[in-house]
Order: sequence, then C-alpha cells, then structure tokens
Amino acid sequence: MNFLLAVFVVFILLLGNEMWWRKHAVHSELSRKFIHVTVGSFVAFWPYLLTWREMQLLSLAFLIIVTVSKHLNVFQAIHSVQRPTWGEIFFALAVGLITFMTHDKAIYAASLLQMSLADGLAAMIGTRYGNRQKYLIFGYTKSLLGTLTFFIVSLLILFGLSQYSHVHLHAGSLFGISAMATIIENIAIGGLDNLLVPVSVALLLSH
Repeated sequence: MNFLLAVFVVFILLLGNEMWWRKHAVHSELSRKFIHVTVGSFVAFWPYLLTWREMQLLSLAFLIIVTVSKHLNVFQAIHSVQRPTWGEIFFALAVGLITFMTHDKAIYAASLLQMSLADGLAAMIGTRYGNRQKYLIFGYTKSLLGTLTFFIVSLLILFGLSQYSHVHLHAGSLFGISAMATIIENIAIGGLDNLLVPVSVALLLSH
C-alpha cells in the first residue's frame, strides 16, 4: 500500500506542477525548483514508508520515466530550462545509489535534503532576489545570495541530523560538510550536482 501511495504522491506533484506551469506561465527555473523541493523532500523520507528494495525499484522506475519524459518532453515544466542539464536524471540516480551506500534512514534523509531543500531553495531565492551579486562558474551564472542560502540550509539540515538522530557531528564536521556540498554545487555543471552532492554527503556521514 505504501509503495502505491509513494507512486501516487509523486505523480500528483508532477501533474499538479505541470498544470500550474502551463496555466500561469511560471518562470521555468522556479517551476523546476518547486518540484525539486516538493518531490525531493518527499523522497527523502521514503525510508520511513518503504523498504530499501522498494526504494531501489522505485528509483529505477522513475529513472526510466524521467529519461523518457526528457526525450518526449512529457513534463514540460521540469524540462523547460534553457541551459543543457540532466539534473532530473542524476537525481533519480542518486535516489537509488544511496540505498546501496547506507541503510540508515536519518543519513539517507539528510543526504537527499541537501539537494531537495538546500539546492532548491538556493535556486528559488537566488533567482528571485539575487540578481545584483552574480558570478560565473564554467559559464554558468550563480548568485552570491543563492550560494549563501545553500550553505545555510545545508548547515541547518546537518545540525538537525546531529541533534535529533544518533549521528553526532562536531562544529568542524558541520561546517566542513556544508562547505564541501556548497563547493560541489557550484562547480558541478549540467545538473551533475544532483548526483554528486547527496552521494558525497551520504559517503561522509556513513563513515
């Protein structure tokens, strides 16, 4: 039952975002990141609803669906960004890959929230308010406000993990992992940060 519920929730979020985008002509980046935040945050808590095997099967299914959607342009709202990116596919890969790296529910959730919340909110705030302080990384435009947002949200996620789970991180680890995630998010191009950030955080938290 939980398996079908997970599929249903993700489908409804994707469909609702698509209809909203088409009706209101929402800024493509904001639309993409809205679904990034909502779906990604829901997926982050899958370990509390599903078995690890079910999560692996779902990640494979969504990888196929996102790949087909990208080529056929089914969900236009999440593929409408102008720059070339494979972020949706990389995120689907990360969802499944981390299930083989850890079976710790808290670590899994914190790792995926690094992309769904930290990256999603950074892009939304940077797009809306960060127009004045911008810089280029490998030809990609970044904003100082967006980068700062990513670091702060990343830090808060790890602080929450340290306070409310068995994973205890000292101040150096909190700032170090957040700084590493922020740097990777900045330099990974073509949506590769959607894979590298959560996988790197999961790797560090698991050891």
